[in-house]
Amino acid sequence: GKVTVQGNMRPAVRVRVDPARLASYGLSMEDVRTAVSAANVNGAKGGFDGPRQAIALGANDQLLSPDAYRSLVIAYRNAAPVRMSDVGTVVAGVENDRVAATYIGNGPPHPAVVLDIQRQPGANIVQTVDRIKAALPALQRSMPAAISLTIVTDRTETIRASVNDVQLTLVLSIVLVVLVIFAFLRSWRATIIPAVALPLSLIGTFGIMSWLGYGLDNLSLMALTVATGFVVDDAIVMIENVVRYIEQGVPPLEAAYKGAAQIGFTIVSLTISLIAVFIPLLFMTGVVGRLFSEFAVTLSVSVIVSAVVSLTLTPMMCGRLLRPASEARPGRLARMTEGGFERMLRGYKHGLEWSLRRQGFVLLVALATLIGTVVLYAVIPKGFLPLQDTGVIVAVTEAEQSVSIPRMITLQAAAADVIRRDPAVAGIVSFVGAGSINATPNTGRLTIELKPRNQREADAAAIAERLQSQLTNIPGLTVFMQPVQDIQIGTRISRTQFQYTLIDTDSKELNEWSPRLLARLRSVPILRDVASDAQNDGFRTFVRVDRDAAMRLGVSMQAIQDVLYDSFGQRQISTIFSQSNQYRVVLESDAAWQKDPASLLNLRFPGLGGAQVPLTAIASIEHITAPLSVTHEQQFPSATLSFNLAPDASLGEAVQAIADAERDIQLPRTISGSYSGDAEEFQKSLATEPYLILAAIVVIYIVLGVLYESMIHPITILSTLPSAGIGALLALR
Repeated sequence: GKVTVQGNMRPAVRVRVDPARLASYGLSMEDVRTAVSAANVNGAKGGFDGPRQAIALGANDQLLSPDAYRSLVIAYRNAAPVRMSDVGTVVAGVENDRVAATYIGNGPPHPAVVLDIQRQPGANIVQTVDRIKAALPALQRSMPAAISLTIVTDRTETIRASVNDVQLTLVLSIVLVVLVIFAFLRSWRATIIPAVALPLSLIGTFGIMSWLGYGLDNLSLMALTVATGFVVDDAIVMIENVVRYIEQGVPPLEAAYKGAAQIGFTIVSLTISLIAVFIPLLFMTGVVGRLFSEFAVTLSVSVIVSAVVSLTLTPMMCGRLLRPASEARPGRLARMTEGGFERMLRGYKHGLEWSLRRQGFVLLVALATLIGTVVLYAVIPKGFLPLQDTGVIVAVTEAEQSVSIPRMITLQAAAADVIRRDPAVAGIVSFVGAGSINATPNTGRLTIELKPRNQREADAAAIAERLQSQLTNIPGLTVFMQPVQDIQIGTRISRTQFQYTLIDTDSKELNEWSPRLLARLRSVPILRDVASDAQNDGFRTFVRVDRDAAMRLGVSMQAIQDVLYDSFGQRQISTIFSQSNQYRVVLESDAAWQKDPASLLNLRFPGLGGAQVPLTAIASIEHITAPLSVTHEQQFPSATLSFNLAPDASLGEAVQAIADAERDIQLPRTISGSYSGDAEEFQKSLATEPYLILAAIVVIYIVLGVLYESMIHPITILSTLPSAGIGALLALR
């Protein structure tokens, strides 16, 4: 689907020119660029087509090695050639030496090229990873012996673990369900029937899932786990009704006909009611709806299949396997448990009679339960998705905005060294430099691979917090950590897990108020690692050109642009074409001249009559501050504040705290704020959740009203909802 490269992957020939030596020959960077471009060409040259033979035409028009560029003649002075080696050096290097990737495993750090591989939409990720792993040995054999291929992180490990866990859960669920049925029915013949119905319902669900194009993922597996309890309900209801007739002396086959005819409507109503519960999930919008639609469909399909099995196979097996009441011989287990069941039945009877004699009190309890459910729903902490331990932590590092790449590499190496010493860490990938991962050159990224869960004492969140405290001792570097999640809603690259974006039409007003809100949020106890992506204090050397003077001396703005870019921009000026690849020729000034803005004084620009004009004759140099990057949201200037949550804090509390902070500092109404990623979806789901619950209740009421042809019976059934709701909310507390 997509492969993102981090690090220096492409080799190149780097031409590094000394501006002082170049000026001594009366030459400029433009002369070097022109000479290299003219000396390295690759194009069709035609050929010869004689009476009997055809001959292609070729020439040594390409310079293929650094040595060839060193001897390249740039110009002639005093009838003597000025070669590239006279004005600079030529080395074999990489296209971009301002990014660096490092892998740290069990041994010392190694320079690395990191490939982040993403599957195509709709592709099975486990199969994709298996195919990649199968291709790695052949790729390794085609590489030099000094280069090794290492899998740093494999996101399918948690998926495979989930599949294995659900397989075990399904087997355990089947065994437990069968044992419970046996304990109550006390007949192995009766127990076989739901024991067959359960796996058959799941197998039928697999078939329909395959027809719908679904696969086994975390959500469908969760649905199957929940369905394990649902799919036996219909079979148990059918068996219980048939057994009741058999106990009254009806022959098994006749009891199966009577029981199925009597209870069939109930099974249909149970099935439709359960499906009605999932109708709101099926029609939810946004990312949450996309996530849970597969869950709802899978669970609905399993309920429908179980109903079909219970209405067909289950009564048939009851008629064939169950024995008449006259032949029933209760075993020792049945005799031992019968007394307990009788006592439980008598206890329930007394409790029911007690409740019916005190109907007013029971109604008050029901009302208190309903009120308690509403109150608990209002006060319980609310979040979007629970935090996972996938075995991977991402750390975003940030230094001062004027930091150089060598200094940033040093700081990043210090952070990686601290992390590597932690006993829970298995490996680290470090990346420094602006690119698709890091928006600005003063940021870096560390992907931390943890050891398997059974080889470490803490989960990923606790390890991240521990590493965070250890990394505060590195001066000049701030580190933000977050455990990687399987389900990631946001696509924005962020320092922390949640993002809040401020938008304003006036960038000056935005730059004034976003730091105030940032400072206020950093004082909120439930928020951690609060940061901003605004980078407005970078250093800039500004060349202010006197256009009149430049035009008088014959120096155009294009010439000034070209010379500056040739000297300090890693400009790609030519291409070397080989049989299997393409390599760039990169022009720049010598490394010693790229360290200080004073080097600008040595630059020369082509003017009238071939004269070389110094920069001081046409421009002045200023040192100012300027943004490292300018971010936009919906075409307007923006600043994104990101944050993590303190332990035991909820996202709902954080949303309220941010609203309070805006009110405290009196944020202007011209600045609008919006959440993105997980926080955005959380707000959407929180706003629609009460309506979805109400919609589910209304749908169930309508379905039950149609089934029972009554307006009262559905209310009787729905009156059990508050007790279920308060039980779930108390369990969450």
